[in-house]
Amino acid sequence: MAEPCGRKLVVEVCHAKNLMPKDGQGTASAYATVEFDGQKQRTKTKFRDLNPQWDERMEFPVHDAESMPSQMLEINLYNDKKNGKRGTYLGKVKIAGSAFAKSGSEGLLYYPLEKRSVFSQIRGELGLKVFYVNEDPPAAAAEAAPDPPAEKATEPEKPPEEAAPKPEEKEDKGEAEKPKEEEKKEEEKPAEAPPENSKAEEAPATAPPAATAEVEKQPIAQSEKPAQQPKERPENGKAAVNDLELRSLSSDRNRRSTYDLVDSMPFLYVRVVKSKCGDADSKSPAYAKLVIGTHAVKTKSQSDGKEWDQVFAFDKEGLNSTQLEVSVWIEEKKEGDQTAESCLGTVSFDLQEVPKRVPPDSPLAPQWYTLESEKSPAAAGNDVMLAAWFGTQADEAFQEAWQSDSGGLIPETRAKVYLAPKLWYLRLTVIQTQDLQLSEPKVKTPELYVKGQLGAQLFKTNRTTAGSLSSGSSNPTWNEDLVFVAAEPFEPFLVITVEDATHGRPVGQAKVHVPTVERRTDDCTEPKSKWFNLAGDESRPYTGRIHVRVCLEGGYHVLDEAAHLTSDVRASAKQLAKAPIGLLEVGVRGATNLLPVKTKDGTRGTTDAYVVAKYGIKWVRTRTILDRFNPRWNEQYTWDVYDPCTVLTIGVFDNGRYKRDDDGKPGKDLRIGKIRVRLSTLDANRVYINSYSLPVLLPGGAKKMGEIEIAIRFSCSSWLSLIQAYTTPMLPRMHYVRPLGPARQDMLRHTAMRLVTARLARSEPPLGQEVVQYVLDSDTHVWSMRRSKANWFRAVSCLSRVAMLGRWLDGIRTWAHPPTTVLMHVLLLAVVLCPHLILPTVFMYAFLILILRFRYRHRAVPNSMDPRLSHADMVGPDELDEEFDGFPTTRPSDVVRIRYDRLRALAGRAQTLLGDVAAQGERLEALFSWRDPRATGLFVAFCLAASLGFYVVPFKVFLLGSGFYYMRHPRFRGDMPSVPVNFFRRLPSLSDQML
Repeated sequence: MAEPCGRKLVVEVCHAKNLMPKDGQGTASAYATVEFDGQKQRTKTKFRDLNPQWDERMEFPVHDAESMPSQMLEINLYNDKKNGKRGTYLGKVKIAGSAFAKSGSEGLLYYPLEKRSVFSQIRGELGLKVFYVNEDPPAAAAEAAPDPPAEKATEPEKPPEEAAPKPEEKEDKGEAEKPKEEEKKEEEKPAEAPPENSKAEEAPATAPPAATAEVEKQPIAQSEKPAQQPKERPENGKAAVNDLELRSLSSDRNRRSTYDLVDSMPFLYVRVVKSKCGDADSKSPAYAKLVIGTHAVKTKSQSDGKEWDQVFAFDKEGLNSTQLEVSVWIEEKKEGDQTAESCLGTVSFDLQEVPKRVPPDSPLAPQWYTLESEKSPAAAGNDVMLAAWFGTQADEAFQEAWQSDSGGLIPETRAKVYLAPKLWYLRLTVIQTQDLQLSEPKVKTPELYVKGQLGAQLFKTNRTTAGSLSSGSSNPTWNEDLVFVAAEPFEPFLVITVEDATHGRPVGQAKVHVPTVERRTDDCTEPKSKWFNLAGDESRPYTGRIHVRVCLEGGYHVLDEAAHLTSDVRASAKQLAKAPIGLLEVGVRGATNLLPVKTKDGTRGTTDAYVVAKYGIKWVRTRTILDRFNPRWNEQYTWDVYDPCTVLTIGVFDNGRYKRDDDGKPGKDLRIGKIRVRLSTLDANRVYINSYSLPVLLPGGAKKMGEIEIAIRFSCSSWLSLIQAYTTPMLPRMHYVRPLGPARQDMLRHTAMRLVTARLARSEPPLGQEVVQYVLDSDTHVWSMRRSKANWFRAVSCLSRVAMLGRWLDGIRTWAHPPTTVLMHVLLLAVVLCPHLILPTVFMYAFLILILRFRYRHRAVPNSMDPRLSHADMVGPDELDEEFDGFPTTRPSDVVRIRYDRLRALAGRAQTLLGDVAAQGERLEALFSWRDPRATGLFVAFCLAASLGFYVVPFKVFLLGSGFYYMRHPRFRGDMPSVPVNFFRRLPSLSDQML
């Protein structure tokens, strides 16, 4: 077995509830087996108990901490064969490694037992605590490591550096149970020792930061490393903060060996390391200058012989010369704070002789080149160390390099990956207060309410009237819930204030430390309530106490986007996370025919375009291509997919933040357009490479800003998991067990949007507020005449199918096409005489119709933004101006009055429609309430006659008679309404009682 890596997995099997009886006597003798990473342990048997209590703790060493998220923990329940007479299987629970909690944040979770097959009879839940513990390896073990084991005493003597355990051996020994594999590994260890030692020295220098709010993203992945290279691990086996979430970002480029969704873009790379001066003063500041035709760029100026070590990437398509010149210059200070520059020499390269490099080739080693000047063709001792090669955007030096197409080393134009903050619902239950000491005790019945504040969020309870508080005989009680949205890292305190509404003064306040608040994942256990002392001003340190219950709800998913556009449905608690069902790969290839959105130098239009893609909590941003109307990005990104019925959003923007005005403030990014792609409309494991139009709604009307070329591939390894996702609830369980009201849910969603916008705006470089709001559609709740018309016509389009069916039936009824009506008579006879064929016939017709439509399904381009469906082309200028107006309005009073009158007219028609619908329901109620005694009496007589008639006449005869009567020939049909319609319209409604 392999040695543990300093981490162990702890599984506490607590108890099970409501198990299925399996022993034939209404009970079961259950025990559990726990399997993880090839290791298996078993609990004791609890005899004749359908709610067994084990409370057993099991520990499993983790051999590879980095692969733990991809492993699976499986717990199986069995009925003991010694006492059972029937089947022995009671159910199973599978937990993905990505859902394991860290020690200290674990909790008791109840998992429903899953079936082994479709025909298994399983029920019940299993309560578990699953968490991992990071442990430092003991010092004694490190000292004893050089001593060889006794069983290997007869083996040849090895070098001393091989005696210490290597990181690579942790994976090799995990499969080293067979003797042949052990001997083979022992023979290979001497050959692998040198690269491991060298890699261990480089590990601290290349280790990524432990926790960051944003992660710089290399858009094109490199090839995977050879299998013999050791993996880098954090010191002492400790995982970094958010390692399970950030690992998916760092491993995006290792999912596939080749990335074929984008085109390769050739770049000329020049790495300038340092220079060496022979005659000049080495302490003088020096810099290097690179010139290729009209392109000229300088390195940073360094003194005291420091290295530059800068990489420059020139787009090959933009080069206008075949000669590269690198010169070194020295800055010398003279009298009067004047600086004189002198050139040490120049070295030239023919670009046709520059070598090419394709990863995973090792980086090109820099070499010394002699500098030549006009004074001395080969100046003694004047050298420069550099390396030049042709590569692609997949080169590992691309992200840190000076890039010619994105303006150099400007932070606002670089490609980045952002992580949205993890959101929780914070529930504050206000129960009651005691011993309140008001500033005005003379008031006998004061009105009080409780106010909770978390950051900028402020919510209040309803007002309550208490009795005489001076005598302490009455304690105000609320029992109300206040729900906040909390983002990690949390705000330090939740402030609870009791307010006296009668005098408008605070009674006292208490503070709750949010990071230490209890977290729960289900509704099985209620959090403990606590008493907090209320403190007033300095003269009143104690003004009473308040009884509250505070918890962080991890069983909900905090919506930060519209429900119909959501891209993530996972719960906040890490313990409830599920394994991904697929992988989404998006290649941002380029854009064509972009329109200018701003002017450059006041003379010509220009566009500095970049792309933002959002799916789940991961936001990606491509580099900004400056001053091009047909930019080519060719960057590729990946996301884990947990639900296929989600939406990918991609927006294109013009970068205005890399330039600042005279006051030093950055500009704003302008919208160019966006598209959305629903993953459920994509075929699995198929590549879609298409161009999408970029429509944008401006105050002057809808406008097509260009086209964007996107490549999308949705990969799914398990069809069973993909199909199973369609049968599971869309949101986590808590949304259905303890649902939040629609009004509260909508309010919390906009609060979450503001939190995400504020956090991403604080990143470096920031993702602008206008960008996040446009991608999240934060203004969908604002009134818009255009959206109202679009939604109305969408509803009419859906109801048109019903209207088409009604017209078809009316044509049969009126004998518009006699052969069809005759066939319907025959079909009616067949249905009435053979009723058992109704459902098979209906479903067979549906099957045949869908099979025929399968050939004509839309497969070429996934649907995206539709201006015609949005009524963007049929909207007036005043309606557009109203849609872009802020809240509250900033328009003149005359314009607001006209819009208000128009809205009143529209609301009047809707009011009439609602009244007509209510009148139909009231007429039906009047039929049974004897409001019209004669009408109800006639209906009573009809019911009696119908009862006697149906007792005598068979039901099949009634169906045939009704059908033939409905489809009777027009010669036997009158032009006036039927008797039932006339009778129903004469029933009274409550419209005559309306004021």
